[in-house]
Amino acid sequence: MILADKIIDERKKNGWSQEDLAEQLGVSRQSVSKWESAGSVPDLKKVIQMAELFGVSTDYLLKDDMERENRSTVETSGRDADSLLRRVSMEEANAFLDAKRETAPRLANSVSLFTLSPVALLLLAGIAESPNYNLAEGPAMAVGLAVLLLLTAVGVFIQITDRNKLSRFEYLEREPFETEYGVSGMVKEKKRDYESRYSLGLAGGTVICIVAVIPLLVAGAMDASALVWFLCTSLLLVLVALGINLIVRVSTIKESYDTVLQEGNYSKNKKRVQAKMGALSAAYWCLTTAIYLGWSTWTQDWEESRIIWMVAGVLYGGVYGIMRMMLKVDGD
Repeated sequence: MILADKIIDERKKNGWSQEDLAEQLGVSRQSVSKWESAGSVPDLKKVIQMAELFGVSTDYLLKDDMERENRSTVETSGRDADSLLRRVSMEEANAFLDAKRETAPRLANSVSLFTLSPVALLLLAGIAESPNYNLAEGPAMAVGLAVLLLLTAVGVFIQITDRNKLSRFEYLEREPFETEYGVSGMVKEKKRDYESRYSLGLAGGTVICIVAVIPLLVAGAMDASALVWFLCTSLLLVLVALGINLIVRVSTIKESYDTVLQEGNYSKNKKRVQAKMGALSAAYWCLTTAIYLGWSTWTQDWEESRIIWMVAGVLYGGVYGIMRMMLKVDGD
């Protein structure tokens, strides 16, 4: 129920005409008529006056999805609860949205670095396996692991640095809060304006992750050499990194709106999911690398062990989505 409907409902419950309500508020009947037809919105002072007259809370009048509370409930529990909750101003909300918009590309890039970290190891392993190149397996593995650890370290550094920049807004993600008058409306408008871009980025990233499997299918159809398999697997990771980058980039900005509105994954009883997913990506590929190195060392069959990367690359998109769902459920 919107504000206009609530004014009509409460006025009729009290048996007042538009003229009666207008007289008590010190406004014209035409003003009340415009409010009830949603032709205009009363200012905050008049909203407070109506809340007093109707015996309801201002939150009830201003929040479309809020149920009616009686006056005693508002005065005893509502006011006490409001006094305990931190209130977010327009300036704080805009500062948070700006900070999230600024850090979104860096967060997306850090997740891409986690995904790309094994690529050098794969390429060097493929070159070492090829008889056309004189590259020993030991040095190739050492360099590949060094690159993997370096890219992972850079990704972790980016996330920690950005997390520190956002630390002053942590209460938005961890604690219930109230927003000052006008904040929710402003954020909802920005969220509506961003919906089309979010949908395009999400769809594009998902399509790229699906298409990423094609290089492996082509290699399988060609009965390709070990080097080609490693190259195709590396290309798969590059495409997955690009797809995940798009998804994380647009999702971070959209979720900043949800955080302020306390909707979706950022309701009062939920935690932020995205930061955990970066750590998941790093753990996933580090574990894959450990399995690959352990299995290959044990069997001394480095060529056949490449199937580990094929399976890990194909499963990554599904694992990523499943873990996001699980983390969302955990936050309920």
